[in-house]
Amino acid sequence: MAPRCRVSRSWTQVAATKSNGAVTAPNRSCASMRPSESPVHEGRQMISTNANAATIGSSRIARSGFIQRQLSGIPVSATCVAGLVDLIEFELFYDYNCPFVYRTAEMLESVRESRERQVEVAWRYFSLSQVNSRHDPSWTVWGAPASDPVPGRLAFAAAEAARRQGRFGDIHMLLLRARHRDRQDLDDPSVVEKVAKQSGLDLDRFRTDLADPDILHALASDHQEARTKHGVFGTPTFVFTNGAAAYVRLAQQPLNGDAVRILDEIVAIAAREPSILEIKRPVKPTLD
Repeated sequence: MAPRCRVSRSWTQVAATKSNGAVTAPNRSCASMRPSESPVHEGRQMISTNANAATIGSSRIARSGFIQRQLSGIPVSATCVAGLVDLIEFELFYDYNCPFVYRTAEMLESVRESRERQVEVAWRYFSLSQVNSRHDPSWTVWGAPASDPVPGRLAFAAAEAARRQGRFGDIHMLLLRARHRDRQDLDDPSVVEKVAKQSGLDLDRFRTDLADPDILHALASDHQEARTKHGVFGTPTFVFTNGAAAYVRLAQQPLNGDAVRILDEIVAIAAREPSILEIKRPVKPTLD
C-alpha cells in the first residue's frame, strides 16, 4: 500500500460525551492534540454492502464510477463508465462514544440499504480516552487496571469479543445506537450484556472473552497504528486504499436520499483531492 497522506493537525475543542449519554454540541469535534505513540497491526475484516448497481443507470452511479477510476489513477471520461460502480473501500477509525461516528455509521447503513454503492469498511479502533488523557504519558487505556473507570473501554472490549465469535457486524451498530440513539451508558456492564444478547452472541463465551486480559490487544494495535502511520487525531477518520486520509464530521445524520450523495462527495474530496488539507465551517455567533 502506498504511503499514507496525513490530514491537517488543526482542530477544535475536544468533545467528550457524558456518562449519562448527553451528546456534545455540534460545533465541537471528537479529536485531540495529544502526541502519538508507536506500532503495528494486521488487517481487519471488512463489512461490505451488497450493491445491485449495475442495473441502475443514474447519473450518480456514473459519477461514482468516474471517481473510483480517478482514484486508481486511470484517466477516463465520465461517459465511459456507463453506469458501472467500482468497489469503494476504506478503513474507518472510530470510538463508540463519538456522535460523529454514529452519524457516519448511519449514513453508511443508508448507503447499504439503498444498494446503489458497493462499499467495504474496515472498522478500526481509536480511543478518545487515550488521545485526550491527562495521565502520565506511560498510561494507556488498554494497560490501565480493570478496576479503573475508563470511558469507552468496555465497548471496545465488547466489540472485540463479538469479533472472536465472527459477529462484529451484528453488535457494531447496536452498540452505536444504544449509545447515541437510546442514550444508554456503554460503560455499564448490564447495558453491554443486553446489547450482546440482542446481537445473538453466545453469552457464556462473551463473558469469558471480556474477562480475557488480552481482549484489548487489538485496541492497542489499532490505536497505535492510527497515530504513528496515519496521523489520526480524532474520529471518525477515513483512510482510503490510495493512502489518502481524512477526519470527517457530519453536521447531522443524513436522510436516506442524501446518504449516497454525501458518501460520493466524501470520496471525491477526501480521497481524490489531496491538495485540500482541511475545510472548516465557521460557526456564526449567537446574539443575546
